[in-house]
Amino acid sequence: MPMNKNKIVIVGSGLGGLVCGYVLSKNGYDVTILEKNAQIGGCLQTFRRGGVKFDTGMHYIGSMLENQILHRFWNYLGLLDTVPLQQLDTEGYDVISLAGETFKFANGYERFADTLSQQFPNNRSDIETYLTRVREIADASPLYNLRKINNNIFIEADYIKTSINDFIASSTSNTKLQNVLAGNLPLYAGVKDKTPTYVHALIHNFYIQSAFRIIGGSDTIAHSLAKSIEKFGGKVRTNAEVEKFLCDETHATGVRLTTGEVVEADYFVSNVHPHATLSKIDSHIIRKAYRERVSNLENTISNFTVYIKFKENATPYLNYNYYFYELPDVWKSNDYDIGKWPQSYLFMHQCHQKDPVYAQSAELIGYMHFDEVRRWEGTRVGHRGQEYLDFKEQKADKLLESLEQSFPGIRSCIESYYTSSPLTYSDYTATHEGSMYGIIRDKNFPSQTYVSQRTKIPNLFMTGQNINSHGILGVTIGGIITCAEFLGINKIIQEIYDNI
Repeated sequence: MPMNKNKIVIVGSGLGGLVCGYVLSKNGYDVTILEKNAQIGGCLQTFRRGGVKFDTGMHYIGSMLENQILHRFWNYLGLLDTVPLQQLDTEGYDVISLAGETFKFANGYERFADTLSQQFPNNRSDIETYLTRVREIADASPLYNLRKINNNIFIEADYIKTSINDFIASSTSNTKLQNVLAGNLPLYAGVKDKTPTYVHALIHNFYIQSAFRIIGGSDTIAHSLAKSIEKFGGKVRTNAEVEKFLCDETHATGVRLTTGEVVEADYFVSNVHPHATLSKIDSHIIRKAYRERVSNLENTISNFTVYIKFKENATPYLNYNYYFYELPDVWKSNDYDIGKWPQSYLFMHQCHQKDPVYAQSAELIGYMHFDEVRRWEGTRVGHRGQEYLDFKEQKADKLLESLEQSFPGIRSCIESYYTSSPLTYSDYTATHEGSMYGIIRDKNFPSQTYVSQRTKIPNLFMTGQNINSHGILGVTIGGIITCAEFLGINKIIQEIYDNI
């Protein structure tokens, strides 16, 4: 395809930036992606320790069976043949441990209801009502079903203005069942009485359909997209940190790198957090009120992660994800008691090969507020001092001790482990205070917590997890929404259909 005369600079190579780069370069735009780190991918990044590769953010995906929604997007993005997958246990892809009891989420709506009803025999109709409503919400969203759009409504207002906990409570009065249904809370770091229903419903629908792990690490997604972008004539540059967006009286004209190099373009897309984006813009076009609104938006909680390398052939591979809650109320995990931490965690084995018998590695993730590490803010990775190392070691020991209670003997199977804190996450993903999922959507202030792909600068757009929604599907759709500013949404939907 001949190159479009318009040049587009995309700042940041997270999934949103790569999706935009793929779609726009495929459609003839002259695309350059600038990534500040040595490695591309944002939350798709991986790292190696002790000969083992670890994911940093993208741990498992859903709706990847033929004709399911992510499968259709991946087919369009050229990922089906380049990213190997391992399907999780269809009889229990997620296991919820709630105050000493365990519950399984099975794939398929009917099987999900059958499985959960075994432990809630008196609430079968409640579970079916809940699932019907979840499905209705997912089906009502045009972009989550690749339907052509005649207006700008992507999510119905009722699903934005109702909280998750109220939505679940309206389906069942059984408080234990309510908490089980909200048991995959760490997938979106929901906040009681704030996070709107659609966030929960779209994510739950996504995984109920099917669930998979990425074999060999999520960076395969980033490298595949980058390779395609370069094939279409685009460029992906690493170690190219943008210091400033340069503007004249009406438009953005270029970006200045920390090296002093200026890269000019006709259009710009920022794939970094809106707060960080605005900090790189001095133009009067961005009004003070808008800056203050974005700067004051609350972000989701961060996390502390223990990356585990197991001894060879010591730990049978777990083909499911394990969500642990010490207390019967899952919503208390966000406002945890530091003295009793961790009161919840997510434990996942990583898939290093097809159909593994034994696990090579795993990740153990607990919520952590940035305030716990704020005293080291401004320090560099590897130069934070002994006190910080001691802090991480104490936290890792507490997490591992809690894991041992659920999986007796597992500590003796560990060869080595490594840790990351909210500071680490912030350094490598450029998220505000290490936030896992960016800006909190608040059903009480839906318009104030909504961030548009458009900015006050007419040729500068945003993408990433703060546009539309987070997660691999939410960010992919957010990237499509951003690209629609150039191509039109229905043209892209038609392209996806033409690729099927």
